[in-house]
Amino acid sequence: MPRSVAAVGAALALLLSLSGCGGGSSAAGGDDGKIHVLVYGDAANKVEKQLIATFNKQSKVKAVLDTIPGADYQAKLQTIINSKQAPDVFFNWGGGSIKPFVDADLLMPLDDFIADDPALKSKFLPSVFNSAVIDDKAYGVPMRGTQPVLFFHNEKVLADAGVQPPKTWDELLDAVKALKATGVTPIALGGGDRWPTLMWFEYLFDRVAGPGLVQKALDGDKSAWESTDSKKALGMIRDLVDAGAFGSNFDSVKSTDQGSPTLLATGKAGFELMGSWEYATQQDAHPDFAKEDFGYSAFPTVAGGKGDAGDLVGNTNNFYSVLKKTARPEAVADFLELQYSDEFVKAQLGIGNLPNVGQAQPHPPLPASSAPPGGVNSATRNLPRVGAGRAAPRAVGRPGRGAAGRRTASGSADRQPRAGRSR
Repeated sequence: MPRSVAAVGAALALLLSLSGCGGGSSAAGGDDGKIHVLVYGDAANKVEKQLIATFNKQSKVKAVLDTIPGADYQAKLQTIINSKQAPDVFFNWGGGSIKPFVDADLLMPLDDFIADDPALKSKFLPSVFNSAVIDDKAYGVPMRGTQPVLFFHNEKVLADAGVQPPKTWDELLDAVKALKATGVTPIALGGGDRWPTLMWFEYLFDRVAGPGLVQKALDGDKSAWESTDSKKALGMIRDLVDAGAFGSNFDSVKSTDQGSPTLLATGKAGFELMGSWEYATQQDAHPDFAKEDFGYSAFPTVAGGKGDAGDLVGNTNNFYSVLKKTARPEAVADFLELQYSDEFVKAQLGIGNLPNVGQAQPHPPLPASSAPPGGVNSATRNLPRVGAGRAAPRAVGRPGRGAAGRRTASGSADRQPRAGRSR
């Protein structure tokens, strides 16, 4: 869940100003007669591959899925975005992650696509779709789903240590002591990627201070960091580090190269705070663990905190944006239509994402094998402000084991998504 959009946006703006806007080919991907779709390489690619295959069965113009490993995605995208190797369509996080491309006049506004097919906008929740609207023009179509950040655990490791998933911060500190005493790292953390560490800051700032302080900081008010609540949240993170919660080498561990997920799956760590894509990651890399010992719970509550115990940190969605120089805009438009299809919804639920598609149409109970972590009702309307939403407070469960709710596939019947960055 990369992730820090402001930092990424600044880097992109610098790169684009240095590279200029010339030198591109007449068509994205070098015009080999196909449309090229570039995505962040991870376990969720199984869905993108499936939709590409569906598109190719029904289109004269074929599509090719190109992937870049997650750890390298942003840097390589910056390198190719204005070159002959640029894709027709590419994965991003909306907002600040694409604004430099918009400013450099590299992206196609999707207004004409939407005029021809209003469902490209109307099928998605406004709070999600608008995350890729810049200067009143749409530059992205949601392409994965809401990805809440949950507190995953290894059930066997916890049982061996006599530990239960913590409901409160004090219980978490007690669990850290108990797990450390058994010789395992209490919490796996991919600090080498930075964004997994950011999720701890996001949750604690929200739990301690509520969304108001976070919004104040996002608005550029530096005094937010001087507040008592800010200092308390930072102190709590320091307490975890000092207690050895993350081990001694967490800054050299990464999530993007399977480091932290493997620590959890192999019993070398008890917990991991991670987005719901962890479910697909573990299904792909450690299927036996995902089936037998993979559990999750909500982030612990903080006594006296001003935040809502049901708030979630997470990604509202990821987006597909289109290069202005694509030679086949009609085929691209047809491809984008698949992002609100029934096939898309079912496939996303199967890997733990919460599709933002549909307008208050009941979704039937999911089979246990496809239930996403936290269920369909895991994310809600509060997500936009803090990158957070509302979940069933302190829910404890196991991915893929009947965790599905009976709300709509998008959550639109009641509440739903967020804004934000992430992976």
